[in-house]
Amino acid sequence: MTDTTTKPSVLFVCVHNAGRSQMAAGFLRNIAGDRIEVRSAGSMPADQINPIAVDAMAELGIDITAEAPKVLTTEAVQASDVVITMGCGDACPFFPGKRYEDWELDDPAGQGIDSVRPIRDDIRGRIEQLVSELV
Repeated sequence: MTDTTTKPSVLFVCVHNAGRSQMAAGFLRNIAGDRIEVRSAGSMPADQINPIAVDAMAELGIDITAEAPKVLTTEAVQASDVVITMGCGDACPFFPGKRYEDWELDDPAGQGIDSVRPIRDDIRGRIEQLVSELV
C-alpha cells in the first residue's frame, strides 16, 4: 500500500486550465496511476475544457471529459511538490522548497486538431520524463 504522505504531488498550471494543463494531468494520471497525486489549475480558468484537447486525448484512449477548469489557489501550490507552469508567467505564487518548471508550449486554444496533436505529443514526452524522475 502506498503511503500517501510520501506520494509526490504535481500541480499543472496554465492560464485557462482548459488545454495544456488538462492534457498534462490526463497523461500523468494515465501513466503514473495512483503513484503520483495530480492537480491542475488556471490563473484565469475558462468555462470549459477545450474540446479539441479532449478530442486529441481521446485519440490516445485518455478521457478528460469529466475534468473542469479550476482556479489556482495558494493552497494548491503549497500542497504540491512539483509545480509546472505553462505560460502563466508570474501568476503562480512561489514557495521556497518547491520544484518549479516552466514548460514552453503553444496554447491549443483556437487551434485545430492537426495543430494540437504535436502539443499533446510534446506534453506526453515531458510527462514520461517527469514520471521517471518522481517514481
